[in-house]
Amino acid sequence: MTGPYHHGEREVQRRAGLRDEADVSGRAIRDTVPPVAATFLTQQRLLVAGAADDHGDVWATLLTGPEGFLRAPDERSLSIAARPAPEDPLAPVLERPVHLGMLAIEAATRRRMRMNGTARPHDGGLLVDLDQVVANCPKYIQKRTPPETDAGPPAARPPARRGDRLDPDQQRLLTGADTFFVATADERGRADASHRGGNPGFLQVLSPTRLRWPDYTGNAMFLTLGNLLVNPRAGLVVPDYLTGATLHLTGTAEVVWDADAVESGGTGRMVEFTVAGVAELPGTLPAGWSPPAASRFNPPLPQAGPRSAV
Repeated sequence: MTGPYHHGEREVQRRAGLRDEADVSGRAIRDTVPPVAATFLTQQRLLVAGAADDHGDVWATLLTGPEGFLRAPDERSLSIAARPAPEDPLAPVLERPVHLGMLAIEAATRRRMRMNGTARPHDGGLLVDLDQVVANCPKYIQKRTPPETDAGPPAARPPARRGDRLDPDQQRLLTGADTFFVATADERGRADASHRGGNPGFLQVLSPTRLRWPDYTGNAMFLTLGNLLVNPRAGLVVPDYLTGATLHLTGTAEVVWDADAVESGGTGRMVEFTVAGVAELPGTLPAGWSPPAASRFNPPLPQAGPRSAV
């Protein structure tokens, strides 16, 4: 580690020419939960979580509950009163202690809080010993609100669908998405979870096993890209806010430098993702979120639009 960053993050910062900016942003990385953040957590109904499984494959998922299902018992821990559904790829992983990357996000107010630490089963949920806490900016978050009440999953819940490539319906979901979440891990398995947002079409489907998205301007920490430099395995979870289903992907990702300026949102950086595993789960989220209000930070897409395999 170099200060709050590991060597992969430092190398990406150097290559992007943003090491000074990263040093400033790094002052916001801490290992404790401030009181204002603890209050924020108790108000949340959604948590993104990501981790590596026993094979080293990285998966991301969404955990939900009523306000209060997240709680900071003290400044160095997080209590989560939820577990993934049995068919979730992370369900067996979270039966034992594992390093977990997390993101609490409130789309209605465009606020988010990033946390990483070691999770273990506790009282039917999870207890996480935190080692990294980061407040993130509101960029690229589309404003939307969940339904006031969650009716829960349907009585006749459809089975999860699994595969190793994207079918046409899944490709259509991705090309229309304005939000997804990505989990990565360093070479020691220390996980991180992050948000990606943009105008519909920013996530491109190049083929049933190949995706690409721009790496828009952020806080210069490069926690995601730094992990990818030392460990290319990554996991995506894409929510369907209308139906409540989630699409989970695992595979490998590579940063493309010197990409087209417009296509990359001006940074010259894009990420290409190769799909190795797919799981589609119904009823992960409450269905019927409000229509989104796009972030004013979303860069315009190229006139020709994204390439698609659909």
